[in-house]
Amino acid sequence: MRRAITITRALRLRPPQSRLVLTHDGGMTVLDASTGKPVAELDLSGFNRVNPAGDGRHVLVSTTGGFQVLDAGSWSEAHGEHHHYFTGTPALEELKFPATTPGHAVNHGGVTALFDDGTGAVNIFTPSDLGGDSLPPTQEYKTSAAHHGVAVQLTNGRLLVTDGTSESRKGAKLLDAPDAKGARAVLAESSDCPGVHGEATAKGEALVLGCEDGLLLIKDSTFTKIASPDAYGRIGNQAGSDVSTVVLGDYKKDKNAELERPNSFSLTDTASGKLTLVPIDYSYSFRSLARGGDGAALMLGTDGKLHVYNPDTGKESAAVDIVALWEEPLDWQQPRPAIFSDGSVAYVSDPAKKLVHTVDLASAKVTASYPLDHIPNEITGVSGQADSAHAAH
Repeated sequence: MRRAITITRALRLRPPQSRLVLTHDGGMTVLDASTGKPVAELDLSGFNRVNPAGDGRHVLVSTTGGFQVLDAGSWSEAHGEHHHYFTGTPALEELKFPATTPGHAVNHGGVTALFDDGTGAVNIFTPSDLGGDSLPPTQEYKTSAAHHGVAVQLTNGRLLVTDGTSESRKGAKLLDAPDAKGARAVLAESSDCPGVHGEATAKGEALVLGCEDGLLLIKDSTFTKIASPDAYGRIGNQAGSDVSTVVLGDYKKDKNAELERPNSFSLTDTASGKLTLVPIDYSYSFRSLARGGDGAALMLGTDGKLHVYNPDTGKESAAVDIVALWEEPLDWQQPRPAIFSDGSVAYVSDPAKKLVHTVDLASAKVTASYPLDHIPNEITGVSGQADSAHAAH
């Protein structure tokens, strides 16, 4: 059963209201993104991770037992040629997509794929079907073994899944759309991606997976390896853009480091296959990468600045002072500055000062800083704009 949500007001002929969701030790805070006003404090014990569900309204919380549905309380309804926009009280619903070890949740092409690291199972659903008293129907695919993996469904129904075990991850498979019995045939596969981790989609639905020696590119049903310039050159975190053929990635080259503090990042053109390393005089963490609505590459540096780069040239166009100097903690679950971008605005958490900052990407200026009651950890958001009609409830 879902928790009741109280509609506080309906907005006609006004823009949708974006909301931010920030995790902290023991729960989450939901903010009105335009004012910074807290609209809900939600209790949830343990270490929790958050991802947009993909419908502009809901967030998936990776927590004990699965992916729990959080209604951020901002949505739209289509009425003829017009959309009406609504806000309500956010609620952490009792609905949960079961998973023993919830991992990556990837939305692409109007569907969302959930990966259970504990079983290797993938569950795929249509996020626009969220909002009822029960979970929407899912399609399930079971990989050959449990591993820390990821899955992406393409717009043609084909499914990209990683391949590996809990001890070793090595590659990926491209599966056909399910047949009448729900089975998926293997169309292509590659084992040329040691330590496969993370994914991103670029313009033209070119997909990449990160490897310890470069990237694995999947385009037009073909796998192509894009090698790093170093024998060990790990790209484990990536950020893509629908308007750019270039994928932003991290870059680590010390295989034996307990925690490497990288001094370069990668830009990989999925059209040409060219991988470029950009040297920098700061470092960053896995929560530092994002993209602007125009495809700009965004890097949140340990120098306290939000750096903006042209993805085609690697040239820096702006560096915005935003937080104090910081260092990535050894424990990956510990808070550090993190970035979430909705295309025109970047939101940056500031654990040291218990703030969240907004940066207008067009002017490259901090426009507001909002106080928080808790030390923030992860950050995500919803637009309040649905891709299709949703019923009020």
